[in-house]
Amino acid sequence: MSQRVLITAGAAGIGREFARAFRANGAKVFVCDIDDKALAAIAKELPDVLASRRDMAMRAEIERMVPEAVEALGGLDVLINNAGIAGLTLPVDQMPPDEWDKVVAVNLTAMFDVSRLAIPHLKNSKAGCIINMSSIAGRYGFPNRSPYAATKWAVIGLTKTLAMELGQWGIRANAIAPGAVEGERIIRVFQGRAQLSGRSMQEVTTEAMAVQSIKSMIDPKDIASLAVFLASDAAKSISGQVIPIDNDRYMP
Repeated sequence: MSQRVLITAGAAGIGREFARAFRANGAKVFVCDIDDKALAAIAKELPDVLASRRDMAMRAEIERMVPEAVEALGGLDVLINNAGIAGLTLPVDQMPPDEWDKVVAVNLTAMFDVSRLAIPHLKNSKAGCIINMSSIAGRYGFPNRSPYAATKWAVIGLTKTLAMELGQWGIRANAIAPGAVEGERIIRVFQGRAQLSGRSMQEVTTEAMAVQSIKSMIDPKDIASLAVFLASDAAKSISGQVIPIDNDRYMP
């Protein structure tokens, strides 16, 4: 039987690569996203992928989305909690409280809500699996990125707790912690660092590459391949783990 996969923020960036990879592996895929343009694009590229526009900052929308996805998929085997926002690049004493709340709502509270609603359906799967997106910021922390780093650390705690609670039903939970992923988001992050520090984009990029063994950005396709593996029978004994994919990043 094909895997039934729900991906939050699944229409663009890493989420789109998840959708592509699982679909190529024969899975039935449902994605939600807030980006109308990205939803239209993925509908054109992958017309058999089910899609819904949802705002992960709104609990009411999540509470409508998860049952909708489960009904459309005919059940649920794999949940990928991918939704997340970067937030502003500012020190703690300058961070607007509303910005903190916004990042926590999308990066952490939404993951809790999607997971709690998905768990009863995952318990009916023969091989339930949850994959949560953390970050190198969840391993090291980052100056001037307090809400993002705090939520990505919290994702790891939530993931390990889910693994402990759900193992008796054969449900596995793991977190993926990417480094600097090639794409528009990392460009915006580097621009924020450059603006705050008065350095050039080239200097910021060079600094980021200097603290990892392989001097390149992460290909989002590689993250998707890792997720397909973690959701497969080949990873049936892997749970409660944080798996870096960061070109051997050894400093924040």
